[in-house]
Amino acid sequence: MPPTFLQWLSLVAMILLQSINGTNSNFPAYSSQLKHVLSMSQIQLNNLAFASDAGKLLGWLSGIAANYLPMWLVLILGSSLGLVGYGVQYLFLIGRVSNLPYGAVFFVAMLAGNSICWINTVCYLVAIRNFPLDGQLVIGLTGSYQGLSAKIYTDIVDVIYPSSDGKRARAYLLLSSILPLIVSVITAPLVRVTKVMKTKRAKDAFIFILVITIATGAFAVMGSIGSTSSLLSPFASAVGMLTLLLAPLLIPLGLGLRHQIKQLAEEKVHIEEINNVSMDKMESGVKLDISEIVSESPSESFELSFSSTSEEFNGEIRESNNGDDRISDTNEVISVIEEIGVKVMLRRLNFWLYFFVYLFGVTLALVFFNNLGQIAESRGRSASSLVSLSSSFGFFGRLVPSIMEYFVSRRKYMISRPAFVVALMAPTGAAFFLLLANDTSVLWLYISTAIIGVCSGAITTISVSLTTELFGTKNFGVNHNVLVVNIPIGSLLFGYLAAVVYHKEGNAEGKCFGMECYRKTFSLWGTLCFIGTFLALILYARTRKFYNSQRS
Repeated sequence: MPPTFLQWLSLVAMILLQSINGTNSNFPAYSSQLKHVLSMSQIQLNNLAFASDAGKLLGWLSGIAANYLPMWLVLILGSSLGLVGYGVQYLFLIGRVSNLPYGAVFFVAMLAGNSICWINTVCYLVAIRNFPLDGQLVIGLTGSYQGLSAKIYTDIVDVIYPSSDGKRARAYLLLSSILPLIVSVITAPLVRVTKVMKTKRAKDAFIFILVITIATGAFAVMGSIGSTSSLLSPFASAVGMLTLLLAPLLIPLGLGLRHQIKQLAEEKVHIEEINNVSMDKMESGVKLDISEIVSESPSESFELSFSSTSEEFNGEIRESNNGDDRISDTNEVISVIEEIGVKVMLRRLNFWLYFFVYLFGVTLALVFFNNLGQIAESRGRSASSLVSLSSSFGFFGRLVPSIMEYFVSRRKYMISRPAFVVALMAPTGAAFFLLLANDTSVLWLYISTAIIGVCSGAITTISVSLTTELFGTKNFGVNHNVLVVNIPIGSLLFGYLAAVVYHKEGNAEGKCFGMECYRKTFSLWGTLCFIGTFLALILYARTRKFYNSQRS
């Protein structure tokens, strides 16, 4: 098979892995059940959400493992951690494990959260190495599918348990434990680094992938909206989603089929040439010796095969004369403001502006999603529908920067990432204040959830490129991991404050119903988000000269 076949097959594998890797987004769907079984307070429940995020503090272990172990083994090890982390919680809920102390639940939740980092590491490394020109695009595109995870898990649970809340909670934990391992085992042979030193932009293939991805997101959004979700049965919705997830396979299959057709055509030409040589010799009265044909065929075959391979290499991997194509190796130069390590970065004002922008934006949104179970319960709504909605719109949010990156970069134009972040932070802050509307139909709850999902998803994707442009590529892994340390910090701080307010407004049983449960919390979160918008504006002003210089 040609190198491009394996290259695009690895991309399909990454899409499948990321689509089931967002297991932490399922937490709101089973948190209420876990709270009831363990007789926990809201503060203790918040600490479990923090435990899942805290698992990312040890994400660097997966990076070290990837330096010494094959990718398939790193993948299996990571998914096995999820099997243990979520599996123990599942066994506890069904009563197979009894007398599990709170500390043990905290530990396995942390273990489950860490498992996500291992799959992410494999996908990131394979994307960068197999697509040296389009690494950022592929990371953003495949990463967007992680935002769809909660929707995929909800579709499966809807088929198995359409109504029972208790059984649904257990099903989420069971699927979170076994599904990543199953998909990892299936895709392990495909997730490998292909020896492709140089690539051209496969314009048609990427456009096809983007069309499929947009169609997948549209299908997910329609299935998350009440008025349209009733048009399809749960089984039809699950089958439709599976079909769209497998649709990208058409690209490597098409490449493989074209390769086979070309080989058959070349073999036919080769046989005809041998026959023509034989006929010419017979017509000239020369006796054709079988040994002569045998001695001639290997050299001719090798010559034809080498010629064919060379043409295929020039057509698929090497640079063509088309003006739309670029040629580069994995060391392609990326424009950056400065190339610095973590020690110097921590002394830069730009870092701290960026740190608090992320803290008051993406991290705040993650805390909101972690509390969706209790927010939905306080409004008398199903947590599954809100989880599915946030997942679907988060998927589109993650995808939008990738689409813009692809089309804008081809015109040699560089988007100002801080300006993009400003444009996304402002609607997020407004969405938190919309949640204060006294709406009996909870329309604003759904609208706000969708807005927060889109904006936080987009900022998550943008942050990968922004970290690179602000602080360089050489120490990206360490620098970006230092930035996302604010996720467990914010999860603990903001989640704790929300839990305190919830507990204060709740009844003797520790439950709270009505608008007052989160009114003060939403006001605080909205205010912090607008502060983050202002900080992003300062970061934009400080970096505007750099981005303007890239447009010439």
